[in-house]
Amino acid sequence: MKVGIIVPQGWTGEYDGWDAARAWARTVALAHETESLGFDSIWLFDHIQTEPVPTDEITFEAFVTISALAAETARVRLGHLVLCAGYRNPALVAKMIATLDVVSGGRAELGLGAGWKEDEFLAYGWGFPPLRTRMESLEDALEIATRMLRPGRATYSGPTAEVRDAINVPRGLQQPRIPILVGGNGPNRTWRLAARFADELNLDWFSPEEVVEARPVIDSRCAEIGRDPRTLRLSVNLGRPQPAEEGAPRVDLLRRYADAGVDRVMTLVRASAADEGALERFADDCVAAGADLEG
Repeated sequence: MKVGIIVPQGWTGEYDGWDAARAWARTVALAHETESLGFDSIWLFDHIQTEPVPTDEITFEAFVTISALAAETARVRLGHLVLCAGYRNPALVAKMIATLDVVSGGRAELGLGAGWKEDEFLAYGWGFPPLRTRMESLEDALEIATRMLRPGRATYSGPTAEVRDAINVPRGLQQPRIPILVGGNGPNRTWRLAARFADELNLDWFSPEEVVEARPVIDSRCAEIGRDPRTLRLSVNLGRPQPAEEGAPRVDLLRRYADAGVDRVMTLVRASAADEGALERFADDCVAAGADLEG
């Protein structure tokens, strides 16, 4: 099982009271440490105001941040958990991720989801469409990304977005295309979209036991379209719940995820913003759990 690190960007309050320059320097330092400790990947949340309540505190924007960290690193893969389909024009997102893949030397992954944070939608002028519309936006974004990341010009018309003979050159370095990750816990719509479009399904905050329960349903979504379920990787964003204690409780949790057949876990080690040793201690727990760290 591989392990990715969600680097601090302020969304969960880890930079409350910090000035922006100091916070950015810490994010860069943690990206360097993530790579040197052998973690698989670096991730960012696609959020623009703090949670659970919006405050006048730092939240670094996800796409600019991951692009800057691409220049600061050389090995780790780079992505978002996950880009909200309703926040940006989907064709432009495909163009941006393709450019990021070239800039990073072929390390980009395109994570997409429907979005849920109502205060951000409203504050930034997007309105807050009903879930059905947000799911349509996600499907349109996946259709457009799939077309724009393969050879030729892209044409598609959906209920929320369209492209007409769109050119996307370069399309990135990875072959056959940049990997696509779909994030979400919805067994009916989201998991079907993952089966159709994604290389990886990311479950949000699922426990190992919930992963085991979900696996037959996920496999059935693949079977519905004649896809081998083994070709859809499974990852989990470890958010809530997490054990408060480092060491044995965390090692046990990681082992249980591996036993549940999870290919990759990603997590924000929130304490790492202020604690110089927090990320290294997490790496030690990952190694003790048998996770796949390089180096």
